[in-house]
Amino acid sequence: MAVHKFQNPATIHPTRGYSHAVETTGPSRTIYTAGQLGRTVDGKLAGAPGDFRAQAVQAFENLKNALAAAGAGFEHVVKLNNYLVDISHIQTYFEVRDRYVDTKAPPASTTIQISRLAHDGALYEVEAIAVVPTK
Repeated sequence: MAVHKFQNPATIHPTRGYSHAVETTGPSRTIYTAGQLGRTVDGKLAGAPGDFRAQAVQAFENLKNALAAAGAGFEHVVKLNNYLVDISHIQTYFEVRDRYVDTKAPPASTTIQISRLAHDGALYEVEAIAVVPTK
């Protein structure tokens, strides 16, 4: 069974809701997801134009569905990469993310501001790496 060890060594600054390192051991499968935007199943952006929270929730729902298709869940996620068009939305991002991940053992994470995403009006994109025990 794969085991995840979430590490925050005392020799590195305290984190803001992520782990500095995640070690996985044991027989397992690794899943890489594509970046997920806040687009509904019909391809439209969630919420009203400029609604970061709606897009972030939809992006995490899309990520949940992508993980599920591969037999995984958020408990298997060891790394998140986040792309925000406006970094001032980071607190809202944390609020949304914390509804999906284990905040006591959060995945390693990178969050950056970028100038634009591939879909006009998109404000947020998330991708993940998950490690799932093999049976």
